[in-house]
Amino acid sequence: MYNKGFLKVACVTPDLELGHPKFNVSKMIDALKSIKAGIALFPELAITGYNCGDLFYQESLSDDALKALSELLEKNPFDGFLAVGMPFDIDGVLYNVAVVIKKHQVLGMIPKKYLPNTGEFYEKRWFNSGLDTHIKQVKLFGMNVPFGDLLFQDLEKGIKFGVEICQDMWTTISPGNLLSLAGANMILNLSASNEYLYKEETRRTAVVDHSRRNNGAYLYASSGMMESSADTVFSGHNMVASAGTLVKEEIFNEPKTQILYADIDFGEINYKRRRDTNLKDVLHRLESEITYINVSFDESSDYTFTEPIDQTPFVPKKNIKKDFLKIKGIQIQALMKRLIHLGDQKLIIGVSGGLDSTLALMIAYETMMRLERPLADIIGVTMPGLGTSSRTKNNALELMKKLGITHMEKPIIDETNLHFDLIGHDKFNTDITYENTQARIRTMVLMNLANMHNGIVLGTGDLSEIALGFMTYNGDQMSMYGINAGLPKTLVSFMVLEFAKEYPTLKTILEDVVDTPISPELIKDQVTENILGKYVYNDFLLHRHLRCGDDEEKLVFMIKKTFNIDEELARSQVAYFLRRFYQQQFKRQTLPDSPKVLDISLSPRGDYRMPSDIKKW
Repeated sequence: MYNKGFLKVACVTPDLELGHPKFNVSKMIDALKSIKAGIALFPELAITGYNCGDLFYQESLSDDALKALSELLEKNPFDGFLAVGMPFDIDGVLYNVAVVIKKHQVLGMIPKKYLPNTGEFYEKRWFNSGLDTHIKQVKLFGMNVPFGDLLFQDLEKGIKFGVEICQDMWTTISPGNLLSLAGANMILNLSASNEYLYKEETRRTAVVDHSRRNNGAYLYASSGMMESSADTVFSGHNMVASAGTLVKEEIFNEPKTQILYADIDFGEINYKRRRDTNLKDVLHRLESEITYINVSFDESSDYTFTEPIDQTPFVPKKNIKKDFLKIKGIQIQALMKRLIHLGDQKLIIGVSGGLDSTLALMIAYETMMRLERPLADIIGVTMPGLGTSSRTKNNALELMKKLGITHMEKPIIDETNLHFDLIGHDKFNTDITYENTQARIRTMVLMNLANMHNGIVLGTGDLSEIALGFMTYNGDQMSMYGINAGLPKTLVSFMVLEFAKEYPTLKTILEDVVDTPISPELIKDQVTENILGKYVYNDFLLHRHLRCGDDEEKLVFMIKKTFNIDEELARSQVAYFLRRFYQQQFKRQTLPDSPKVLDISLSPRGDYRMPSDIKKW
């Protein structure tokens, strides 16, 4: 199954009987009838079983393996690509090979290069290394079949995959590493990996790190409990990793065929490969004798994801406490450094009772505690305006009181009306001028208070607002240090809720801050998500656009699948996001310093470079 850059893959640990290829292939065929994927990966020597020992010398076993392969080709019900392991005899020399199949045709055979021959492994007793041969093709069922270092490529869909076998992965420079330097963005590993204490962790680390170093996907399928347990137990450990992240894993230990499914995003992989300068430095520079084989993955109109897609990809799900402390630590470290550099500067914060200013205040509070400075050096300023609600104001006042910081109230209604009179604006016309006047007056108040009190204005705006340009140019867009600029709105909400767990006396206030509808409160009853759409949608699109490189059509596809929304809403939300993202670049060009928190940021000096007058959307 393939659609919009996504390829569904299946790693199979089959039921098998040692030395009984006909039985083993029959079980494979049964499994393949139900597999819905673009690739099905079986383990090393799966047609015969791995532990056949000196039975590999018997011509009858080689003959039975070929007959079973012929039956697999004849009866193969699977429409995708299939990789399976078997022994293969070339002029009396045995090779441990992977056979790549599409429907009823063998596309190529890849020999194992690094043969383990220590401890419980004796592969050199039976097999020859693929490093020792210059054979480029072999005869199989009367056909010439490519043999050796092969790279299978679908150039139209941007998928290029190669194969290595078990121990090949563990060597210093693996065949998969070399294939990736020749363009492969997916490596298949057919394995028969045994199990002992702590090997699971080592194996997982190896697979994930290969995917990182290869800048691509890594599929790993291992034999399981139906292999011989005469001297060792086999792991049944199947994994799929992508660009340094473990996508899915299962450890199969049942006496039956078991299948792991996962989705690989080649749009994301190829986007990351284009951005990776290390890869650019080495790609295509090494001479190789790789044979390129053109293939084509079938498009699927009914593509479904194996697992629900994470609707809030920026929000920690596993190590919640650890991640909270790490994010908080980055922000505090950044602010401490800035204050140490400046000397005894105070912190001036516009505290609205909203999410962003609440997080900024909590970070400021803990920073001053770490620096052992008086909390009075934090000056929280409330500036009630034309749209301020009692709920947010009361939360702001109560929070500052409990934290013990300095509070100032500077109402801006009179100043705003005076400015309307100055420029001749109708104070009943709630247009963009009505809103931005208040935002700029608030910023001016904070800046001037900073001058008066020997302080700096701590900016509160977050990454979501920066991405969408939902900030007033030369208003809340500007500060002297932007402490929240590295966190999208969904992550800000997460942080405030975690602070609520840390501070029981603030729990009620902080939880109410999160529950309050997000608003700049420049107009009465203003709700941001009625203007921009839900932040959970926008943050998801930000993740897909900046991390995965999705274009408009793929963003529509992803948001529909993720949130189960209709085509019209999906298209309007994506179009609005992209239009604002590109049109508002000019506001990002002059952003103040701010700490990077995630693997992405929109700093014009760091992660994201783009002219303001780009013509897109």
